[in-house]
Amino acid sequence: MRKLAVIMFPGTNCENETVRAVKATGMIADKIRWNDTSKLKEYDGYVIAGGWSYEDRIRAGVIAAKDKIMDTIKEEASSGKIVLGICNGCQVLAETGIIPAVQDRIEIALAPNINPYVSGFYCTWVNVKNSVKRKTAFNLTMEPDEIIKIPIAHGEGRFTTKDQNLVPQLLQHDQLQFRYCDSAGNFANNFPINPNGSMINIAGIVNKEGNVLAMMPHPERAAWQRQVPEEHKDGELAGPGRKIFESIKRYLK
Repeated sequence: MRKLAVIMFPGTNCENETVRAVKATGMIADKIRWNDTSKLKEYDGYVIAGGWSYEDRIRAGVIAAKDKIMDTIKEEASSGKIVLGICNGCQVLAETGIIPAVQDRIEIALAPNINPYVSGFYCTWVNVKNSVKRKTAFNLTMEPDEIIKIPIAHGEGRFTTKDQNLVPQLLQHDQLQFRYCDSAGNFANNFPINPNGSMINIAGIVNKEGNVLAMMPHPERAAWQRQVPEEHKDGELAGPGRKIFESIKRYLK
């Protein structure tokens, strides 16, 4: 049976629901603390859970990105193992340079939200589209251009960069795994379709190899239909977010 390590830093607060979402697919999930790397290489992949690692001091994810455990995860990712960073985990992956990994340096940041009505933290349900044209470890259970309903909960979720060449490169390499859209799948760079002002509606970026994903929405909070708002339920037991974990399981087979 495949097993994933759910990584916890001081301030992580989504580890339990992430473990439950992984286990719901039939995989093993263990919570691993940031200072315990003794058995880390025994796992098939890693999920960096959401929260506020080190209280998001300096900026979100940057201190956790300097922990030694991330050196091991970066090494294991380069060998093809799965890495999923959710919300704060997404910020950590960006601060390590593991994502987007177009060049061997930090290329992207998760900046404070731009929202006309709410300053700082914002929590809501959004639509995201599976917008890559290839199969990755995270969309094997999805149709091309499939739209899933999923929650966000962050204050610094806006993908941004000073590198004017980066977005064309991300598009060229087909790395924009998830993008915010309306219910029909249309992209519009305005609130509420784009809930945080992220450049070209980016919600999640995958690496070129397709085994590492950094995403701001929370799939573990949409793993069961009972978590989904009544107006978006579809009668299935599993929620839309579980598709990402089911895809990981299929990839690992």
